[in-house]
Amino acid sequence: MDENARSMPPRSKEEIALELMKFVAVTTGYGKGAPAAGYTGKPTKSAEEYADALLELYKRCRAVIEG
Repeated sequence: MDENARSMPPRSKEEIALELMKFVAVTTGYGKGAPAAGYTGKPTKSAEEYADALLELYKRCRAVIEG
């Protein structure tokens, strides 16, 4: 076991789920909608819709962590 692993305090399931959610959201653009060039006829997601999508992703991540 390396020195960093021994010195870190134990992390809660909520912290791990949050880190997983952030990783997925950043790497995939989750909840932002598909980027498109020009007029698509469909408005981008509102801030509320984006927040709802991230909260749903967090719930899914917690479910995975809790097994």
